[in-house]
Amino acid sequence: MARPAGMIGLHSSPAAVAAGDDPRYTAAEFPTNKLLYLTQLADACGIDCRTWFGGLALNRAQLADPALRVSYRQAATFVRRALAALRAAGVADAGLRIGREGTIGGFGLLGLAMMTARTFGEAMQAGIAHHKICGCLLDLAFEAVDERTVALTALPLFDDVELLPFFCEELFASSTMIARELIGPALRPVRLELAYPRPAYAEKYRALFDCEARFDAPRCRLLIDVQWLPHPLPGYNPLTAKQALALCAQQRTPDGGEPHQEIVAAVERLLRSRLAQQPKLHEVAHTLNLSERSLRRKLAESGRIFRDIHDRVRAERALQLLQAGTLSVADVGSAVGFNDPREFRRAFKRWTGMPPQEARRAGG
Repeated sequence: MARPAGMIGLHSSPAAVAAGDDPRYTAAEFPTNKLLYLTQLADACGIDCRTWFGGLALNRAQLADPALRVSYRQAATFVRRALAALRAAGVADAGLRIGREGTIGGFGLLGLAMMTARTFGEAMQAGIAHHKICGCLLDLAFEAVDERTVALTALPLFDDVELLPFFCEELFASSTMIARELIGPALRPVRLELAYPRPAYAEKYRALFDCEARFDAPRCRLLIDVQWLPHPLPGYNPLTAKQALALCAQQRTPDGGEPHQEIVAAVERLLRSRLAQQPKLHEVAHTLNLSERSLRRKLAESGRIFRDIHDRVRAERALQLLQAGTLSVADVGSAVGFNDPREFRRAFKRWTGMPPQEARRAGG
């Protein structure tokens, strides 16, 4: 693989911006991998993590749902609470602990794409291009340092100095473990550079990375010798790699659109799980630990109203069931909360402009 020119993977925006009113701060676009790993670490350390979920419209059972997406605000709030509890219990190196357990299988479809890439360099580029589908809360770039060295560079999405050590430790540790899984234990980074002060447990960096770690650096990056980039991978399979990369691209933003604001995503998620019960606004608000007034206001701030969200979720589910062809129209109506088939037919035509039977024929 040719040595990269400049950086690959950077957004056009600055590396770090203040949250403020930036809509990206509350856009529900991140899988919950990191949150799940923190709860598992809490279990291993005997720490009760229930309070970490307070006010986030999330519960622990949902973290294992691969379709779940949370906002940066939700994830960062959760991580702050988790790190505070872990530090109080004497666990300061949570990022390293989680990262060193990283395996290619834990990356799901992205892991498959990396395993079946032609070379280590191509696997590295696939990981950078699709890092968000694994819940990474940093932006990543592939940088040419000099003629002999390239770097995996991590850039904070927001000016979140407090969380940067955890994010970088987890990222660089898991990346190193996966690189060694792909090409063998001989891989040794050239150097690790970190834009935060030296922690009290810095010796653990040396044990894990087996290279120099420089703290208070201008930016955060893991430097690798270019000799590793053309290293062939034993699992190379061009067809599987292409298919896996296509699926990764689909997962980057579900449904191919812009990510919803977190409150809209939370309401949709809850409605989908309870369609047959026809939950009311006050019931949804209670489940999300909000007052009815607060929920209505938050939805309005996102430019949405509850009824429209409810109707869209019901319409989508009804259309899926109709086109599957296994249920009668009456049963489809019951599945989305209608006891009277006539009411369902009227509602479905209002939502879609066509009667249910026509939608079924169109799907066939």
